[in-house]
Amino acid sequence: MKTIRPALAAVVMLAVLAACNPASQDSAPSTPDTRTPGATAAKTGSNAAPAELEAIPQEYLAPSGAPGTLVEFHYDTYEAMTHEQQAQKLNKRAIVYLPPGYDEDQRYNVFYLMHGGWGNETTTLGTPAAPSPFKNVIDHAVNAGEIAPLIIVCPTYNNTSPEDSASFSLALDLNERYHNELLNDLIPAVEAAYPTHAGNTTPEALMAARDHRGFGGFSMGAVATWRTFQHALDYFRYFLPMSCGTTLGDDRIFAAAEARSDFFVWVITGTDDFAYSYDQNRAEQMRQSPSFTDADTSSTGNFAFRTKEGYAHDGLAAMEYTYNGLRWFWNQPE
Repeated sequence: MKTIRPALAAVVMLAVLAACNPASQDSAPSTPDTRTPGATAAKTGSNAAPAELEAIPQEYLAPSGAPGTLVEFHYDTYEAMTHEQQAQKLNKRAIVYLPPGYDEDQRYNVFYLMHGGWGNETTTLGTPAAPSPFKNVIDHAVNAGEIAPLIIVCPTYNNTSPEDSASFSLALDLNERYHNELLNDLIPAVEAAYPTHAGNTTPEALMAARDHRGFGGFSMGAVATWRTFQHALDYFRYFLPMSCGTTLGDDRIFAAAEARSDFFVWVITGTDDFAYSYDQNRAEQMRQSPSFTDADTSSTGNFAFRTKEGYAHDGLAAMEYTYNGLRWFWNQPE
């Protein structure tokens, strides 16, 4: 099985995920994919995250013969800065992925996947008319049994302008507030429209189904992930913050974990990524915190930190880290 060659990295970078910093746009080498799914883990136990990241097979970039479906999903929300006052109504779009063989009589896990800086809701998976290579990757992985069939929701933190994500400071502010839209508008709309594990869309039902919900993102999408952990831990079980290259006031985020420990955070970055030192420092703080337990040292651990040698802050890294996260979430042995 061939894996993505460095020569393809530039194509992947443009087609997949936007980063929140324009620096470090180098591609990175891949390693041969010789392991079976889930074969290598940090330690035996229910929360043993894979010790090494799998490379994406090169053939997964091509369209699948049995593809999933992308849907343009529209929902009502409010302008982010005044959301609580409901001062200005907005109609926003998310791109929803329905897996191959989608069946309305089956209940699905849901993963909310946020884009990075200079991006929008179409950056990651594309559109129904123009799917991205990463959409093809998900199709192949689901069909191969590597990823459990799931619904993926790609929203945007862009507020009143599609250019909002191009401003670093504005994006930080919008992500600090994004939980208002996420919990009150997006999740209820999505999970009323599609068969998820929530029996209804009351807050109580949505919280009861948290084991079947995850959130992740690369770069500025990782900022959104950490803010979701901070403000919406009762609604989500799994978190995938990838290459978060900024400080966030981690003490406030970690405080959310004091009330419960039944979650899993998988932090991933590359050794040549400018975000590496930020994520490394954050992971060390997590090891020192009484609210987090490293899955490498305990079978009941609730976080893992993984790095990819030679990988930088680019689309190839973002795609591969997301692929690995989705391969593991909801796919561990009982």
